[in-house]
Amino acid sequence: MSETPREAPGAAPSDDDAPPPGLQESLRQVGDAGKAALGSARDGGRALRTLLSADLALARSAFGRALAWAGVAIVFGASAWLLVAGALIALMQRFGFSWLQSLSLAAVVSLAATGLAAWQVTRYFDCMGLHATRRQLSRLGFFDEPSGDGHDDDDDAPDGGAPR
Repeated sequence: MSETPREAPGAAPSDDDAPPPGLQESLRQVGDAGKAALGSARDGGRALRTLLSADLALARSAFGRALAWAGVAIVFGASAWLLVAGALIALMQRFGFSWLQSLSLAAVVSLAATGLAAWQVTRYFDCMGLHATRRQLSRLGFFDEPSGDGHDDDDDAPDGGAPR
């Protein structure tokens, strides 16, 4: 007696028993798969183009804001501060500060205002980096920027990776 499994009467034949598709059917299936892949690539390209457009709009807006802050820094540093510094120096002279102390304090305040303005400029320039587009392109495998030592610098701890 053989040990081959028998199908129940009225059951559909299994896929193993079905003959392979003909050449035309195989070509049709390959063509359909190619069309589906092309449609998927087209949809991905449209999504990437939309993302790039949004990223460029953000960069354009950030560039305008950075220029505005740079203008504020220039105007503040060049005109108004001269008047304020002169008034403060005169006031400090009246209170008994030496010329060196008065000018040094005015310079420290001026440097602090310049530092604030420079920080704002760099903050808005950072928005111009097209970060979302770069992230998506890197996920797709384009424009990968490998580091020389084989690990990601973004994963490092802020304290240099030292154990606590």
